[in-house]
Amino acid sequence: MTFTEGLRQAGAAIWARTREHPFVRGIGDGTLPEERFRFYIRQDYLFLIEYARVLALAVARGTDLAVMGRLAELLHATLTTEMALHRSYCAEFGITAEALEATTPAPTTYAYTRHLLAVAWGGDLGEIAASLFPCQWGYWEIARALAAAGEPVRAPLYARWIQTYTSPEYGELAAWLRELLERLGGAASPDARERMRGHFLTSSRFELAFWEMSWRMEGWPV
Repeated sequence: MTFTEGLRQAGAAIWARTREHPFVRGIGDGTLPEERFRFYIRQDYLFLIEYARVLALAVARGTDLAVMGRLAELLHATLTTEMALHRSYCAEFGITAEALEATTPAPTTYAYTRHLLAVAWGGDLGEIAASLFPCQWGYWEIARALAAAGEPVRAPLYARWIQTYTSPEYGELAAWLRELLERLGGAASPDARERMRGHFLTSSRFELAFWEMSWRMEGWPV
């Protein structure tokens, strides 16, 4: 079993619950209430801002120019393609870019991004890759499963979401991150691999928590 296969197996129960979450299923069959999707888009936009910071730190920790270049491509794709998709959604909802960026992060958004930033500031490239893997690979896996079941033709916004995360460009970057994690995990010490596993599982749990947060439209108690 390879390193990433072992990680995937360790997080199998979490990933299975994520695939079956009502928010995810609602995107796939087009039944997700629009207000919940609006909430998700605003929170995910804030998440992507911090995700970009994590990727920038990963570029700085790159082990060679080729790795730094691919991480920079992932950073560029996040800042342009992925965030542009969110802005286009919000424009259709009548939400301006200024209002989008002024959104208050929900507790789970704040906690998840603080986890990723803490790993990025304190860990090495392998730890960063492990913490990012559940988001990058998970979205590709979710979107492929939804696409295989048939895109929601009566919900074009959700169909566009699925198409973005099943695009060849997104899939190539997700596959490359897995290859990088495989290489770094294979060369790491047992202690380092255990840290990577811990970061992977924490991020996997946060991915599930993010969908639940969006489903409940989570807010601060005061």
